[in-house]
Amino acid sequence: MRHDRAESARLDNFVDGAFAFAITLLVISGANLPRTVAALVHALRGIPAFAACFVQLAIFWHGHVRWRDSVRLTDRTSLLLSLLLVFFALIFVFPLHLVYASFFSSITHGWLSPDFALTSASLPALAALFACYGLSYACMAGTLALLCRHGLRNGHLVAADAIPVHVNMLSWAYYASIGLLSALIAVAAFATGAGWLIAVAGFSYALLGFTHGIANRYRARMERGAVP
Repeated sequence: MRHDRAESARLDNFVDGAFAFAITLLVISGANLPRTVAALVHALRGIPAFAACFVQLAIFWHGHVRWRDSVRLTDRTSLLLSLLLVFFALIFVFPLHLVYASFFSSITHGWLSPDFALTSASLPALAALFACYGLSYACMAGTLALLCRHGLRNGHLVAADAIPVHVNMLSWAYYASIGLLSALIAVAAFATGAGWLIAVAGFSYALLGFTHGIANRYRARMERGAVP
């Protein structure tokens, strides 16, 4: 039992450290500290994009924390899936930053995140960016869904403890499907040359707003025993 706790603690520390490292890659001032007031103001204009990226990574990190709190497994599969989540997080951080920085730059006509702009980017470049972002998003959410599924199968949970894990698995699977949908729409935009599909790929993430309602209905059905 002590060995299992030690293994669990080491894995959690590694995952936490990896997410912290991914967030440091988003530092608003880049590789160099600002040396003038003008440089400081320039860097501070990147705060909204940094905040959005920070929240997005924190959501995935907290998903792993909730899984660990609900399912205390230290087997090989849990280790591999947790490492896979870290791997995807370190990939996800780059398209994540570019998407949000370009978004804030676009809606403020370059005042926020002035170093990032996609207004002059070609359709293939935009399609590649959204496809990369969507696939990375889907891979991270899908990995968390697999962790929950593995916990349900091997965690020996009682019925009351299994319900939130079931709900989390459904939520992460829904997140993954939205990311995959956006990526497929971006690929379709590249294949057909239809620029308006890029906007559809971006706005498809608005479907995430239905997650809470879907999860609550699924939870209620499980509590009534309607879902096996």
